[in-house]
Amino acid sequence: MSRTPARVLAASALGAAVLLTGAACTAGQSGGTLRGTAPAATRQPGPAAAAPAAALTQDQAQAALLTEADLGTAWAPTQGAATWRDGMLKAQADSSECGRLLDALYTEQPFGAPSGAHAVAAYDDGEDEAQLRHQVLALHAQDVDRILTWLRTMPQTCAGFSATTANSDVLDVRVAGLALPNTGDARQGLRLTLTDASYGDTLTLDLATVRVGDDAIVLTTGALGTPPQDTTEQAVQHAVDRLTAVHRKARAQA
Repeated sequence: MSRTPARVLAASALGAAVLLTGAACTAGQSGGTLRGTAPAATRQPGPAAAAPAAALTQDQAQAALLTEADLGTAWAPTQGAATWRDGMLKAQADSSECGRLLDALYTEQPFGAPSGAHAVAAYDDGEDEAQLRHQVLALHAQDVDRILTWLRTMPQTCAGFSATTANSDVLDVRVAGLALPNTGDARQGLRLTLTDASYGDTLTLDLATVRVGDDAIVLTTGALGTPPQDTTEQAVQHAVDRLTAVHRKARAQA
Protein backbone atom coordinates (compact mmCIF):
# COMPACT_ATOMS: atom_id res chain seq x y z
CA MET A 1 0.00 0.00 0.00
CA SER A 2 1.40 3.37 -0.94
CA ARG A 3 2.15 5.65 2.00
CA THR A 4 2.04 8.88 0.04
CA PRO A 5 -1.36 10.61 0.42
CA ALA A 6 -2.92 12.04 -2.71
CA ARG A 7 -5.86 14.44 -2.07
CA VAL A 8 -9.65 14.46 -2.19
CA LEU A 9 -13.03 15.48 -2.77
CA ALA A 10 -15.46 17.46 -4.78
CA ALA A 11 -18.57 19.34 -3.90
CA SER A 12 -22.01 18.17 -4.75
CA ALA A 13 -25.22 20.09 -4.43
CA LEU A 14 -28.87 19.30 -4.17
CA GLY A 15 -31.89 21.58 -4.04
CA ALA A 16 -33.44 22.73 -0.75
CA ALA A 17 -36.83 21.73 0.57
CA VAL A 18 -39.11 24.40 1.97
CA LEU A 19 -41.58 23.76 4.76
CA LEU A 20 -44.80 25.75 4.79
CA THR A 21 -47.15 25.93 7.71
CA GLY A 22 -50.57 27.43 8.01
CA ALA A 23 -52.22 29.29 10.86
CA ALA A 24 -55.81 28.90 11.94
CA CYS A 25 -58.12 31.77 12.85
CA THR A 26 -60.94 31.69 15.40
CA ALA A 27 -64.14 33.60 15.06
CA GLY A 28 -66.45 34.67 17.90
CA GLN A 29 -70.26 34.47 17.79
CA SER A 30 -72.53 37.04 19.51
CA GLY A 31 -75.99 36.28 20.93
CA GLY A 32 -78.57 37.16 23.62
CA THR A 33 -77.68 37.14 27.32
CA LEU A 34 -79.81 35.40 29.96
CA ARG A 35 -81.26 37.75 32.59
CA GLY A 36 -79.16 37.81 35.75
CA THR A 37 -76.04 36.40 34.12
CA ALA A 38 -72.97 38.31 33.02
CA PRO A 39 -72.14 38.42 29.36
CA ALA A 40 -69.57 35.90 28.26
CA ALA A 41 -66.05 37.31 28.04
CA THR A 42 -64.91 38.03 24.52
CA ARG A 43 -61.92 35.92 23.52
CA GLN A 44 -59.08 38.10 22.38
CA PRO A 45 -56.79 36.69 19.67
CA GLY A 46 -53.52 35.37 21.09
CA PRO A 47 -50.12 36.48 19.92
CA ALA A 48 -49.23 35.31 16.44
CA ALA A 49 -46.99 32.26 16.38
CA ALA A 50 -43.44 32.90 15.24
CA ALA A 51 -42.91 31.94 11.62
CA PRO A 52 -40.82 28.79 11.21
CA ALA A 53 -37.32 29.22 9.89
CA ALA A 54 -37.09 28.67 6.15
CA ALA A 55 -35.09 25.68 4.97
CA LEU A 56 -31.44 26.34 4.20
CA THR A 57 -30.91 27.19 0.53
CA GLN A 58 -28.07 25.99 -1.64
CA ASP A 59 -26.48 29.46 -1.72
CA GLN A 60 -26.70 29.68 2.07
CA ALA A 61 -25.10 26.25 2.51
CA GLN A 62 -22.27 27.32 0.21
CA ALA A 63 -21.79 30.57 2.15
CA ALA A 64 -21.48 28.58 5.40
CA LEU A 65 -18.45 26.58 4.23
CA LEU A 66 -15.02 27.01 5.77
CA THR A 67 -12.42 28.97 3.84
CA GLU A 68 -8.62 28.91 3.82
CA ALA A 69 -8.71 32.00 6.05
CA ASP A 70 -10.58 30.00 8.71
CA LEU A 71 -8.01 27.18 8.67
CA GLY A 72 -4.67 28.96 8.41
CA THR A 73 -1.84 29.24 5.91
CA ALA A 74 -0.93 25.54 5.93
CA TRP A 75 -4.23 24.61 4.28
CA ALA A 76 -5.05 24.86 0.58
CA PRO A 77 -7.88 23.52 -1.65
CA THR A 78 -7.55 19.78 -2.08
CA GLN A 79 -5.61 18.27 -4.96
CA GLY A 80 -7.41 14.93 -5.06
CA ALA A 81 -8.29 11.79 -3.14
CA ALA A 82 -5.99 10.63 -0.38
CA THR A 83 -4.66 7.11 -0.96
CA TRP A 84 -5.75 6.08 2.54
CA ARG A 85 -9.40 6.61 1.61
CA ASP A 86 -9.48 3.52 -0.62
CA GLY A 87 -6.48 1.85 0.96
CA MET A 88 -7.73 1.82 4.56
CA LEU A 89 -11.30 3.15 4.86
CA LYS A 90 -12.71 0.84 2.18
CA ALA A 91 -12.70 -2.20 4.45
CA GLN A 92 -14.96 -4.98 5.65
CA ALA A 93 -15.44 -4.96 9.42
CA ASP A 94 -15.93 -8.10 11.49
CA SER A 95 -19.06 -6.52 13.01
CA SER A 96 -22.07 -5.23 11.07
CA GLU A 97 -22.52 -2.21 13.36
CA CYS A 98 -18.85 -1.27 13.11
CA GLY A 99 -19.04 -1.88 9.38
CA ARG A 100 -21.85 0.67 9.23
CA LEU A 101 -19.51 3.22 10.80
CA LEU A 102 -16.71 2.48 8.32
CA ASP A 103 -19.16 2.70 5.42
CA ALA A 104 -20.42 6.08 6.66
CA LEU A 105 -16.85 7.38 6.79
CA TYR A 106 -15.86 5.94 3.41
CA THR A 107 -18.95 7.30 1.62
CA GLU A 108 -18.69 10.50 3.71
CA GLN A 109 -22.43 10.27 4.39
CA PRO A 110 -23.10 9.64 8.09
CA PHE A 111 -26.59 11.11 7.55
CA GLY A 112 -27.22 9.19 4.34
CA ALA A 113 -27.50 10.60 0.84
CA PRO A 114 -28.34 14.34 0.92
CA SER A 115 -31.94 15.20 0.10
CA GLY A 116 -31.80 18.95 0.63
CA ALA A 117 -29.26 21.72 0.22
CA HIS A 118 -25.75 20.31 0.50
CA ALA A 119 -22.36 22.01 0.09
CA VAL A 120 -18.83 20.63 0.48
CA ALA A 121 -15.33 22.07 0.80
CA ALA A 122 -12.10 20.07 1.13
CA TYR A 123 -8.57 21.16 2.02
CA ASP A 124 -5.07 19.67 2.23
CA ASP A 125 -2.32 20.48 4.70
CA GLY A 126 0.94 19.90 2.85
CA GLU A 127 3.04 20.30 5.98
CA ASP A 128 1.35 17.51 7.93
CA GLU A 129 0.00 15.61 4.90
CA ALA A 130 -3.48 15.88 6.36
CA GLN A 131 -6.85 16.35 4.74
CA LEU A 132 -10.02 18.07 5.98
CA ARG A 133 -13.52 17.89 4.53
CA HIS A 134 -16.41 20.12 5.59
CA GLN A 135 -20.06 19.52 4.70
CA VAL A 136 -23.18 21.60 5.40
CA LEU A 137 -26.53 19.83 5.00
CA ALA A 138 -30.15 20.94 5.27
CA LEU A 139 -31.93 18.23 7.26
CA HIS A 140 -34.48 17.93 10.09
CA ALA A 141 -33.53 18.17 13.75
CA GLN A 142 -35.02 14.78 14.67
CA ASP A 143 -33.07 13.05 11.87
CA VAL A 144 -29.81 14.68 12.91
CA ASP A 145 -30.34 13.81 16.58
CA ARG A 146 -31.10 10.18 15.71
CA ILE A 147 -27.70 9.81 14.01
CA LEU A 148 -25.93 11.68 16.81
CA THR A 149 -27.45 9.23 19.30
CA TRP A 150 -26.12 6.33 17.23
CA LEU A 151 -22.65 7.87 16.96
CA ARG A 152 -22.54 8.27 20.77
CA THR A 153 -22.74 4.49 21.10
CA MET A 154 -19.69 3.84 18.91
CA PRO A 155 -16.94 4.24 21.56
CA GLN A 156 -18.61 1.40 23.48
CA THR A 157 -20.01 -0.76 20.68
CA CYS A 158 -16.95 -0.46 18.43
CA ALA A 159 -14.17 0.39 20.87
CA GLY A 160 -11.93 -2.15 19.12
CA PHE A 161 -12.54 -4.35 16.07
CA SER A 162 -10.83 -5.80 13.02
CA ALA A 163 -11.42 -4.94 9.38
CA THR A 164 -10.04 -6.34 6.12
CA THR A 165 -9.14 -4.06 3.22
CA ALA A 166 -9.67 -4.74 -0.49
CA ASN A 167 -6.00 -5.82 -0.59
CA SER A 168 -6.66 -8.36 2.19
CA ASP A 169 -4.68 -6.34 4.72
CA VAL A 170 -5.99 -6.68 8.27
CA LEU A 171 -6.59 -3.48 10.21
CA ASP A 172 -6.83 -3.02 13.95
CA VAL A 173 -9.46 -0.29 14.46
CA ARG A 174 -9.99 1.69 17.67
CA VAL A 175 -12.84 4.14 18.26
CA ALA A 176 -12.90 6.75 21.03
CA GLY A 177 -14.95 9.83 21.83
CA LEU A 178 -13.54 13.21 20.79
CA ALA A 179 -14.25 16.34 22.83
CA LEU A 180 -15.77 19.16 20.77
CA PRO A 181 -16.40 22.82 21.61
CA ASN A 182 -19.70 23.43 23.39
CA THR A 183 -21.28 25.00 20.35
CA GLY A 184 -24.33 24.41 18.19
CA ASP A 185 -27.46 22.66 19.49
CA ALA A 186 -26.10 19.09 19.68
CA ARG A 187 -22.82 17.45 18.77
CA GLN A 188 -20.73 14.29 18.79
CA GLY A 189 -17.07 13.70 18.03
CA LEU A 190 -15.21 10.45 17.32
CA ARG A 191 -11.54 9.61 16.77
CA LEU A 192 -10.69 6.45 14.86
CA THR A 193 -7.23 4.94 14.56
CA LEU A 194 -6.76 2.27 11.91
CA THR A 195 -3.44 0.39 12.05
CA ASP A 196 -2.25 -1.90 9.27
CA ALA A 197 -0.36 -4.73 10.92
CA SER A 198 1.44 -5.65 7.69
CA TYR A 199 2.86 -2.22 6.87
CA GLY A 200 2.76 -0.50 10.23
CA ASP A 201 0.81 2.48 8.83
CA THR A 202 -1.70 4.16 11.15
CA LEU A 203 -4.50 6.36 9.89
CA THR A 204 -6.01 8.77 12.41
CA LEU A 205 -9.42 10.10 11.45
CA ASP A 206 -11.52 12.61 13.39
CA LEU A 207 -15.27 12.80 12.75
CA ALA A 208 -17.20 15.77 14.13
CA THR A 209 -20.96 16.16 13.67
CA VAL A 210 -22.90 19.17 14.93
CA ARG A 211 -26.55 20.19 14.66
CA VAL A 212 -27.43 23.87 14.26
CA GLY A 213 -31.21 24.22 14.19
CA ASP A 214 -32.41 21.79 11.53
CA ASP A 215 -29.06 21.75 9.73
CA ALA A 216 -25.99 19.59 10.17
CA ILE A 217 -22.25 20.14 9.95
CA VAL A 218 -19.97 17.20 9.21
CA LEU A 219 -16.20 17.57 9.54
CA THR A 220 -13.63 14.85 8.88
CA THR A 221 -9.91 15.36 9.42
CA GLY A 222 -7.51 12.57 8.56
CA ALA A 223 -3.78 11.92 8.32
CA LEU A 224 -1.33 9.04 8.29
CA GLY A 225 0.06 9.44 11.77
CA THR A 226 -1.67 12.20 13.74
CA PRO A 227 -3.66 15.17 12.38
CA PRO A 228 -2.43 18.68 13.25
CA GLN A 229 -3.23 19.41 16.89
CA ASP A 230 -6.57 21.09 17.62
CA THR A 231 -7.47 21.30 13.92
CA THR A 232 -10.82 19.56 14.31
CA GLU A 233 -11.86 21.55 17.38
CA GLN A 234 -10.99 24.90 15.79
CA ALA A 235 -12.65 23.95 12.50
CA VAL A 236 -15.85 22.99 14.34
CA GLN A 237 -16.02 26.37 16.08
CA HIS A 238 -15.47 28.29 12.83
CA ALA A 239 -17.99 26.09 10.99
CA VAL A 240 -20.73 26.65 13.58
CA ASP A 241 -20.02 30.39 13.65
CA ARG A 242 -20.35 30.57 9.87
CA LEU A 243 -23.63 28.63 9.74
CA THR A 244 -25.06 30.65 12.65
CA ALA A 245 -24.20 33.89 10.83
CA VAL A 246 -25.93 32.61 7.69
CA HIS A 247 -29.09 31.86 9.68
CA ARG A 248 -28.97 35.25 11.38
CA LYS A 249 -28.67 37.05 8.05
CA ALA A 250 -31.53 35.04 6.57
CA ARG A 251 -33.82 35.97 9.49
CA ALA A 252 -32.89 39.64 9.17
CA GLN A 253 -33.78 39.63 5.49
CA ALA A 254 -37.07 37.75 5.94
